[in-house]
Amino acid sequence: MTEGNFIVVGCGRVGSTVARRLDSMGHDVVVIDRRKDAFRRLGAGFGGRTLAGVGFDRDMLRSAGISEQSAVMAVTSGDNSNILIARVAREMFGVERVVARITDPRRAAIYERLGIQTVATVSWASKRVFQLVLPQNGEVEWIDPTAQFSLVERRVPKEMAGTRVDEAGAHVALLVRNGQASIPAGSLLLQEGDGVHLLATTAGIAEFDALAVPHGEAHR
Repeated sequence: MTEGNFIVVGCGRVGSTVARRLDSMGHDVVVIDRRKDAFRRLGAGFGGRTLAGVGFDRDMLRSAGISEQSAVMAVTSGDNSNILIARVAREMFGVERVVARITDPRRAAIYERLGIQTVATVSWASKRVFQLVLPQNGEVEWIDPTAQFSLVERRVPKEMAGTRVDEAGAHVALLVRNGQASIPAGSLLLQEGDGVHLLATTAGIAEFDALAVPHGEAHR
C-alpha cells in the first residue's frame, strides 16, 4: 500500500509538535487550523502545507489531499470538533489511521470501540499521536540495562487479525482492546485495532513487524 499524506487538524502545541516531527522525517504533511496565525508555531523551517479553515469540512479535507491511505490527526482544543473530524475522515473518506484528542475518558472509550484511536490532553499527547499514526516507527518505551530487551507499542493491523497471541512473534505483555487493558492468554486471537505492548528482543519485534506487513509487500 502506498503511504498517503499526514493531515493534522489543529495547530496548537500537540498539532504543531507532531507536524514538525513528521515533516522532519520527510513525510507529506498538511496542517489545517481555523486561525492563520496558529501556523507560526510550525516555524520557518516547516516544509509542509498549511490550510486555514474548518477541519471537518469535506472540501477542506479534499484540498488537503485526503485519501484512504492518509493519516488524520484531529488535535484541536475541542472534543466535539475532534470527534466530528475523525468521523468524517473515517466514515466518508475511508481513512483507517485516525487519531482524535478526547479529554472525556467516557467518550474516548466509545470511540476506541468504533476504531478511532484517542489521546488525552496531557504532556505526552504528541508522542502518543506519533506512535499511533506510525506504529512501526514508534519510539522504544523502555530498554533493559543489558540492551537485550525492549518494550514497544504496536497497533494490530488487519493482516494479523486472527493470529494467536503466542504466535505473534514477540511476547505480548499487555493488550488494549476497546479501551480495556489486560494481560492476554496465549490462546487469545488478536483483532484488528488491538493495541499491544511487546516486551521482546529486537529480533522478536522485527518478527512481529514482518507479520504486520500487508500481503504482497514483504518482497517489494
